[in-house]
Amino acid sequence: MANAVWKKIAAGQIDPVYLLTGLEQHIFDTTVNRLKKAMPDLDEASLIRFDLEETPVEAVIEEADTLPFLQERKLIIAGNANFLKAQDKSREKVTHNLAMLETWLANPSPTAVVVFMAPYEKLDARKRITKIMKEQATVIEAERLQGKDLIAWIQQEASSIGTYISAEDAQLLVDIAGDQLLTLATEINKMGTYLNGEGEITASVIESLVPRTPEMDVFRLTDAYVAGRVPDTISIYHDLLRNGEEPIMLTSLIASQIRLMIHVGTLRKKGYHQQQIAKTLGVHPYRVKLMMENRQIPQAERLLVILDKLAEIDYKLKSTGGKRERVLELFFMEPLRK
Repeated sequence: MANAVWKKIAAGQIDPVYLLTGLEQHIFDTTVNRLKKAMPDLDEASLIRFDLEETPVEAVIEEADTLPFLQERKLIIAGNANFLKAQDKSREKVTHNLAMLETWLANPSPTAVVVFMAPYEKLDARKRITKIMKEQATVIEAERLQGKDLIAWIQQEASSIGTYISAEDAQLLVDIAGDQLLTLATEINKMGTYLNGEGEITASVIESLVPRTPEMDVFRLTDAYVAGRVPDTISIYHDLLRNGEEPIMLTSLIASQIRLMIHVGTLRKKGYHQQQIAKTLGVHPYRVKLMMENRQIPQAERLLVILDKLAEIDYKLKSTGGKRERVLELFFMEPLRK
C-alpha cells in the first residue's frame, strides 16, 4: 500500500526503482513529491521526465546510468509505461528495447531513482516484462481508496500537516466532500491552515469550511427520501436550492441514484460482492457500500414506480413555467410505501 512505501521514503529508505500503476493520479503526484522532499539536494537539473509513448525506454536507462552532476542521485520520472499493458502494436509510436530493460532492472543504477508510471486500470500480467518489473521494482498500486484505507489516508494527511482527525470525523469529511483524494487533500490543507497547523480537525471545523458537493448532497437527499425522512428530505432540498441548484438537474441526479439502487440490489441478489458490483457499474465502492448497508431502501418494484414519477416530474419541469421548485417539493412530501 502507498502509505507503507511513503513511510519508508520519509525515513530515507529510497529504492532505486518504483512502479506506480492505477488510475488515482493524486497518489502518483504525492509519491513524486515525497521523493523530492526526501532528496533535499535535488535540483531542477537532476529531475528528468520522459514520456515513454514518445521516447524509447533505452533513453531512460542511459540517463539513469549517467552520473549526476554535483548531486548524489537524480530523480527520473518515466511516464506512460505502455509496454506494461496490452496494446495494439500497430499503433505504437516507438519500439522499446525490453531485453535491455530486463537486464538493467536486475542491476539498476545506484545514482538514480527511476519512477515508472503506468496510469492504467490493469497491466498485462502475461508479459514477461510486467512480471520482472513487479519483482524488481517497489510497486505502488494507485487504486481509489475506500473504507478503512481511505480513513487511514485522511488521518495520515492530517498528521502530515500537524493536525489530528478522528476516524469518525474523517468519515464525515468523506460524506461531505466525496472520495476524490485530490479534493480531500485540498480540504485537509485548507483546514490545517485555518488551525495554524496544529490542533484537531473536528466536525464543526469540517461543517464550517468544507463545501458539500452537489452529488453528495443528492446522495443524502435520495437516502433521506427513500428512508421516509420527509423533514430531512425537505431541509436538504431547500439547502440545494439556496446553493443555486436547479430542480431539473436535481431530478436527473435523483433518478440516477434510484437506478443505481436498483442495479446494486439486482447484482447483490445474483451473489456479486461489493467490489464486483462497483466494477460492473463503474462507480466507487464506497457508494456501493453505503447502499448495501442501507436496509431502508425499498424493493425494486417500488423504486421503479419512483422512477416513473420522476420521469413525469421531469416532463412537467421542462414544459411548464411558474414555481418549478414546488413541483419537486410536492413529490418529496408524498408518502413512500415500501
